[in-house]
Amino acid sequence: MNDRELMYLPAYEQRKMLIEKTISSVEITEAALRRVKLLDSDLNSFITLDEEGALRRAAEADKDIAEKKKLGVFHGVPVSIKDLELTNGLKTTLGSRIFSDWVPDYDSIVVERVRESGAVIIGKTNTPEFGNKEETFTKFFPACNNPWDKNKIPGGSSGGAAVSVSAGMCSIATGTDGGGSVRLPAAFCGIFGHKPTQGRVPRFGGQGKPSFNTTSTSGPMANDVRDGALMLQVMSGFDKRDPGSLRSEPDDFIASLEDGIDGLKVGVSQTLGFAVIDDDVMDSIEQSAKIFEKLGAKVTNVPLKLDPPPSEYWWTIWTAGQVAMYAHLAEEYPGELMPYTLEMIEHGYTVTGADYARALRQAEELRLKMADYFNDYDLLLTPVTSVTAWEHLSPPTQIGHAIYKDKYAGISYGAIPFTMAFNISWNPAASIPCGFGEDKMPIGLQIVADLNKDALVMRASRAFEQAKPWTHLRPPVS
Repeated sequence: MNDRELMYLPAYEQRKMLIEKTISSVEITEAALRRVKLLDSDLNSFITLDEEGALRRAAEADKDIAEKKKLGVFHGVPVSIKDLELTNGLKTTLGSRIFSDWVPDYDSIVVERVRESGAVIIGKTNTPEFGNKEETFTKFFPACNNPWDKNKIPGGSSGGAAVSVSAGMCSIATGTDGGGSVRLPAAFCGIFGHKPTQGRVPRFGGQGKPSFNTTSTSGPMANDVRDGALMLQVMSGFDKRDPGSLRSEPDDFIASLEDGIDGLKVGVSQTLGFAVIDDDVMDSIEQSAKIFEKLGAKVTNVPLKLDPPPSEYWWTIWTAGQVAMYAHLAEEYPGELMPYTLEMIEHGYTVTGADYARALRQAEELRLKMADYFNDYDLLLTPVTSVTAWEHLSPPTQIGHAIYKDKYAGISYGAIPFTMAFNISWNPAASIPCGFGEDKMPIGLQIVADLNKDALVMRASRAFEQAKPWTHLRPPVS
């Protein structure tokens, strides 16, 4: 088995090979590092590669196997970590030139748990500054490129994480999602990504000042739904360091994974009542709905109308949070921050207390609307994006038959209208590959469920994955 075949195996199969001693963790880690060196000069997915630390951890993993110690879910398996997660002793830039040489002395909660799973962290993946962009570029590191077309974006803000998996440098990664930052790059790069129920995965650590977290969470990204479910299990569970962490025990995301979707009530919305999409995206979602029908679900086109578009009040909440977290940096290092971060902070200063209160009220109304919807349906299917990935710094101005100029901080919300709703509503939502556009770029299907029904999202994603396999497809740069 060559390096490419090995790194495209699911993480759970890699672990099985390690336990059976058909390969060592050092060997599989060396294969991952070779893949990064071979491909990443074209892709720029890793800001920091930790060869020495990864090989040291891999040797420890092999020793644990030899000594028959209790082994974790990803014992000895190479993984990548988004560079918004803090890593003790390993550079963490947060995508900002201000922190381009910062080495934390503690781990974020997610990293703590990934280490406890036995995984081998091979490096930190590319991200825009503080996760503030749907493209992945910074002031100090080259832009991340999509392995399906190097001239196009991988999405953001977990662009590097998605590329590390899509190009077969590792089989699984961690991302974060505050407005679509796991699901957008998963869709653009043709992999699986899951945004958990808000609070299911605790957050802690960083350079931001304390702020009420109403939108953001960490989530798994993988080339296989089972891997995603396993990583979500690793990440999930209460931690008192996060005031928004859910105290309820997380479900077993593997137990029902193979149960299928026969008999489920599934609604489909191509627009959520406000969006416009390209025809090739619409066709892929229609074909995906038909697959759900073939799998035994009762599928209905639903007149779900989100009014006003959630991006409007998401923007108010998000930019006010940017002031709370990063305004001190804008005062101390204004020339070092990215323009999109500065614009968010500048807008946040214009948000009044009344504006913020109204936005929170609109968010509550959205949660009530989604709760009413899930009284009648088990799942909701939507596109992840309105379009396929575009060329760097060239977002589409025409989408479907409409002209769009609705950019806040340079972000083209007309192209990505579907994800922010579920950060605001707190519902679990996944992106899974469902086809290709006219330009041969991947398209993602968004699968949404009621609060705390992450296991159902995983189950539906697994059924769709089996009915429409995609894990054998490889991008040109791989």
